[in-house]
Amino acid sequence: MKNELESKAEQLLEKCDTLSLASINEQGFPRVCVMGKAKTNGYLEIWFSTGTSSKKTSHFAINPKASVCYYSGGDSVTLVGNVEIVNDTDAKKSLWQDGWIKHFPKGIDDPEYCVIKFSAKEATIYIDDQIETYSY
Repeated sequence: MKNELESKAEQLLEKCDTLSLASINEQGFPRVCVMGKAKTNGYLEIWFSTGTSSKKTSHFAINPKASVCYYSGGDSVTLVGNVEIVNDTDAKKSLWQDGWIKHFPKGIDDPEYCVIKFSAKEATIYIDDQIETYSY
């Protein structure tokens, strides 16, 4: 059951369209990308779309460790967890957004269209001058 701070973290995520997603590159360094969220399930599960040939997709294929951060008006949430590359056609169809056609000209069936799912194992929430870290 979520406490008040966790509920605020979920509400903050609803307001944020742009998030930072970090992968671990081939040399072991974090690589941060700014991403638009495709879907959320609470604040511990976030779905993104990207290209199958993107650097982050190749990073996650080797090392699924990731971090997501989002921020608005002085409040922030930093999540640490794992990414799964999702190849399920139904999931890809359910997440598809028409604006993505500029990145994936063949639409849902574009071989470059890739979906990734982030699942948090830890959250550090800083909202309303309160800070707390939770492990899941």
